[in-house]
Amino acid sequence: MNIKELESKLTALFQPRSFKDYAPNGLQVEGKGEIKKIVTGVTASMALIEEAVKREADAIIVHHGYFWKGESQEIVGMKYRRLSRLIKQDINLFGYHLPMDAHLLVGNNANLARGLGLQSLRPLEMEKSLEESIGVVGTLEQPLAPEAFQQLVKETVGRDVLFESVSEQMISEVALCTGGAQGYINKALAAKADVFITGEVSEQTIHIAREEGIHFCAAGHHATECFGPRALAEYITEHWGVDCEFVDVPNPA
Repeated sequence: MNIKELESKLTALFQPRSFKDYAPNGLQVEGKGEIKKIVTGVTASMALIEEAVKREADAIIVHHGYFWKGESQEIVGMKYRRLSRLIKQDINLFGYHLPMDAHLLVGNNANLARGLGLQSLRPLEMEKSLEESIGVVGTLEQPLAPEAFQQLVKETVGRDVLFESVSEQMISEVALCTGGAQGYINKALAAKADVFITGEVSEQTIHIAREEGIHFCAAGHHATECFGPRALAEYITEHWGVDCEFVDVPNPA
């Protein structure tokens, strides 16, 4: 596959123009024209780039790419080292932020929801369609006690999680938004969810959970956002006929 075909397929898959985002979605760093091997990952860190080099990848597709709004425009230090390595190795870099959060097939939220066994998904951002919402709400097949639900989340993301159990109320309706979406707890309340799952926690989040009576779980920014890149790698290999693998660079955050 050539780079133009890959770019076209990714644009058709993610529909990046449907999202107002904090960084450019699509091809961020151009490399070689022929694509035989692709690596996906959460963040375009130097560690991921080095793994891509080892695997002789021609392209990297990540959730957290480069050129965020508000960051310094100078190409120095860490930014220089990352870009220099990509350019010298002739590796293409694609980044898809909100489009990878929202995608119902290869997105972070939908695949975390599937991992938890949620059914009847609906948008967490109730003013948007399910396809455009950053976050989803779903129903467990059988209600779970808080302790059992905490264990389910832990097994699904593969790490210990912070879980604030605010009552003995059974959990049936689950709202989730991966990454650093702790501010969306109010959207979970509006959706009448029993629990809200995201990646991170702020000091005020716990007070909101306790005072509003909603269970809260911070399951890790990185851990909750492995689901999209992993699903994307499987999709590309199966449907586009290009060797693609997800590479996890562990991160406790």
